[in-house]
Amino acid sequence: MADNTWMNSQITDAVTQTNVKVLGDAPAESMGMLYQMMAQSTGMSMQNMVANQQHKNSIDSAVVTGAVTMLYTLDVAAESKATQEILSGNPVAETMASLKGALSSFKNNNPNAPRFNT
Repeated sequence: MADNTWMNSQITDAVTQTNVKVLGDAPAESMGMLYQMMAQSTGMSMQNMVANQQHKNSIDSAVVTGAVTMLYTLDVAAESKATQEILSGNPVAETMASLKGALSSFKNNNPNAPRFNT
């Protein structure tokens, strides 16, 4: 209890206890506020990620639709010419063609060779 002064000691004690309570509750309240802010910012970042994924899927659908439309509107001769240009410089396609040729010459020279579907 506080010393007797010109102010009532009960008032002084009440004010002191209120100040102590406020100072004691401050860390818990600040941590609670921090946790709420962290939860809100995490939720907002998740919402932003979902929105970005939805926008990306919309763009992907538009790109696929445009590519399919372009494929259906191309002339057949242009398609075959583009395929020929793509495969002519492709080392994998050239290697496969040479292996196929070697296999067919092997089959022609050896009648007992196993038959493969080529």
